[in-house]
Amino acid sequence: MKNLVIGVAGGTGSGKTTVADEIVRRVGREHMTVLNHDRYYHDLSDHSPEALLHHNFDHPLALDTGLMVTHLAMLRAGEPAPLPVYDFTRHVRLDRVEWVTPGPVILVEGILVLAEPDLREQMDIKIFVDTAADIRFIRRMQRDIRERGRTVDNVIQQYLDTVRPMHEEFVEPSKKWADVIIPEGGFNTVALDLVISHIEQKLSQKQSGGIS
Repeated sequence: MKNLVIGVAGGTGSGKTTVADEIVRRVGREHMTVLNHDRYYHDLSDHSPEALLHHNFDHPLALDTGLMVTHLAMLRAGEPAPLPVYDFTRHVRLDRVEWVTPGPVILVEGILVLAEPDLREQMDIKIFVDTAADIRFIRRMQRDIRERGRTVDNVIQQYLDTVRPMHEEFVEPSKKWADVIIPEGGFNTVALDLVISHIEQKLSQKQSGGIS
């Protein structure tokens, strides 16, 4: 049986994680392996607090995409892969890894996954979650304060310095590669119904050998 690889991209706070979680829930967690691009941030343990404040986390070079491409290829080949574990409060990659085994469906998620040709070419279905900029900013602020220990001023400055420019330069243009665009993320139940139906159809074809 061949794996079905789904890519889910979209701007920060767009709701792509909600879409990914809903796909996992409805297709069945037992059938899924999830590969998050966020796991692959470079280790910044040698950076000072001042340097971290100005580090561009939204540029493609901030992530070790080459390692992710290798791991995705391993999973597609039926091999387990040692996924890195990242601590966002300290911006360090931990010494331990998380071994995962490939399921029939591999879901690749992250803001830049459609902007990376080596990832994109391994995907069977490419999804872009499209949400208004003000909503995305509010969601990002709430997340970074709640989960990553950042201040309001820090989140605003980072958004203006790097998040917004990188979205316009890399994330938004990657929408052209999407097979499906979902406005408003997980709240768009009609779009999600269509996507899930398409995934189930593609998975059935993969399992029966109908498509390569």
